[in-house]
Amino acid sequence: MHFKSTYTQGLFAEFLARQYLRLHGFKILSKRYITGKNTNRAEIDIIAQKKDLIVFVEVKHRPNLQSGFDAISPMQMSRLRRAAESYLTKKCWCGNARFDAIIVCGIRINWIKNCI
Repeated sequence: MHFKSTYTQGLFAEFLARQYLRLHGFKILSKRYITGKNTNRAEIDIIAQKKDLIVFVEVKHRPNLQSGFDAISPMQMSRLRRAAESYLTKKCWCGNARFDAIIVCGIRINWIKNCI
């Protein structure tokens, strides 16, 4: 039996999440967006856009939904917010924005909107 590494599973979960967002009409603006200035090197897994909405998405691959939520710490949320603010300022974005999480449990994709 072949077991994937946690890193490989995470990359695959991010791939699935991007495809899922595309199926729902989103354009992927950035994947694995990393910023360091004033954010403690935060990484946003996916930045996607649909009309006047930009969505910052945190992707987790976990055995169940609860462990996926538990994996997003308050410190990580704070870093993600600062990174998103930095991105929006850099792009001079005037539309709407929100934070979503996509938690992949096996092959099941759970998209939780406006949760961070």
